[in-house]
Order: sequence, then structure tokens, then C-alpha cells
Amino acid sequence: MTFLRQPTRAGVRDAAAKVAAVVPPTPLLTAELHGQTLAFKAECLQPIGAFKLRGAWHRLTAIAPEDRAKGVVAFSSGNHAQGVAWAARRLGMPAVIVMPHDAPRVKREATLAMGAEVVGYDRLTEAREKIAAHLAHARGAVLVPSYDDPWIIEGQGSAGIEAARQAEAQGFGAISRVVSPCGGGGLAAGLALALPEAAIVTAEPAGWDDMARSLEAGWIEPVGPDAPPTACDALQTLRVSERTFEVLARRDAHGVAVSEAEIREAQRWAAAKLRLVVEPGGAVALAALLTRRVEPQPGTLVLLSGGNTDPDAYARVLAGEGAFAAAEPA
Repeated sequence: MTFLRQPTRAGVRDAAAKVAAVVPPTPLLTAELHGQTLAFKAECLQPIGAFKLRGAWHRLTAIAPEDRAKGVVAFSSGNHAQGVAWAARRLGMPAVIVMPHDAPRVKREATLAMGAEVVGYDRLTEAREKIAAHLAHARGAVLVPSYDDPWIIEGQGSAGIEAARQAEAQGFGAISRVVSPCGGGGLAAGLALALPEAAIVTAEPAGWDDMARSLEAGWIEPVGPDAPPTACDALQTLRVSERTFEVLARRDAHGVAVSEAEIREAQRWAAAKLRLVVEPGGAVALAALLTRRVEPQPGTLVLLSGGNTDPDAYARVLAGEGAFAAAEPA
């Protein structure tokens, strides 16, 4: 009988210790929103501009030293790509990233700058998972999914361990609820493991809210074929994984969806109130609270998961314009 490794809270604690040894904690900021003081975890200030290095570091350091020379293969439009490239460079491992031809330029260039090899594909006619699996098999490399992996989930959850310690030290009090951006669910599932006493709420762009619909239905509901364009390239996951869904379902998590206009307003709010650059996918949890789809209450932790946004697109958002370039899933 084959037993598949599952993510655990002990694994999240181990990941938190690993991450703390290589990068400083990201700030935990507080601000008032609709009359309540909330805590904001600024993962947009990570060295790669997103939380993804947490899972990547935990996963790559779990690879036996004798196997590291063959490297890793991942697929991503940007943030996971950068996390894997960052971890691989630090460990002296080769990394291959399968990225769509229309991936955000800022993310592609950052991935290349960290020494990763980028293999392009057409997202309309080719399957990135198949390409990555073929490359990993041909090279004897380890395949590193962006969310459907126990080490990745545990690594992302390290943000919750870190935030809980900061909240206590800063006098914020216990975290009773977490509102997290959600694509494949790796971050939200990790946070659920890290903070077992907190309620978990996922936030997604409208039309891409498959986790919310899956949690409501009690089984996995994929994104529909008529999903609308979205600026949230990091959250365009077509189907959540059994692992992430099961973790969140066991915790009675629920999800909400926000519009593109509401996401842009959240980006502007973060710039004005927190002095932070937050990419569209990183702002969905904040948007859920600004719109009161999630009612602000004491003890709420909000994840600002990334800040890797195209400068021109971000300038248009700050100027109040609505245009954006839709991109491929991370």
C-alpha cells in the first residue's frame, strides 16, 4: 500500500523555522478599516515580492543533497517561478520554469535574472503540466507544483506562524480570522494548518472563485469555460487540488469573490493607507473587506500576498483607469 505524504501543522512549524533562518520576517502592519483595527501581513515585501519563496524553500531543502544536481522543474506565470528560482539559486540547483509566452514581463525577467531556464508554451494550445512532467522525467529532476504539494502547502503556512508571533509581540492579540487570496489554495490551506483556532476565508476574483464554490458545494467545482478576463494572473487556477480543498473543507472555510474594479480599489487603498505596492492577485483579500463581503472584526489577519505588478499597469490603477492585461495562471 502506498501512503501519500500529507501536509501537517508540524510541517508548517518546521517550514517556519527554515524560512526564518534565511529571510527576515515580513512586516505585520495594522490599520483601521470600517472602524476596526486589522492586521495586514505584507508578503509583497518578500525578497521576490511574494509569499511563494516560503513553499519553494521548504520543498527544495527537502530534496536530498545527492539528488539536487539534477535540479527542479516548475510551471508558473510568475510568483511561484520566482520562488523556485530564488531557492534553487541559493541551493546551487538548476531550475527550469515552464512559463506561458504571455506571462507578465516583470515576472519573466525576474525569473531569468535569478538564473532559471525558462521554457515557453502557448497557454491556448498546450498543457503546462504535461510539458513540465515531461521535462522533469527526461532530466531526472524533481517536479515542484505551485500548490498541490505537501511541502509547498506547509511552506506557505509559515506566514501564519510568523504573523501569530508578531501579533502577540505587537499587542494585536490572538488571530481569530484569516482572509487570504486563493488560486490553487496552497496559501489558504497552509494558513489553516498554521492557525487551527482561526476561521479561514478565501478571496478570489469573480468568475475564478472555484474554491468558494467548491467549499459551498462540498466537492471540487472547476472554473467554468466562460471565465472572464482578470488582472489576477497569480490566481487563474482552473481547478483546486484535492489536498488544498480537503484541508480547507475540514476547517469549514468559506470563500467570497470580488470584481476587477473592487480589486483595483484595494490596490489604491493599500498604496494610500499602508504605503505598499500590491499586485491584483495580492489585493483580493483586502478587497473582500473593503466591500464588506467579509465584515471587518477584531482579530482579523489579511494577507497581502504579492507585489509583482507591471509598472505601467500599476500606474493606470493608481490613476483610476480600468484597463489591464489579462495573464496566465501562476
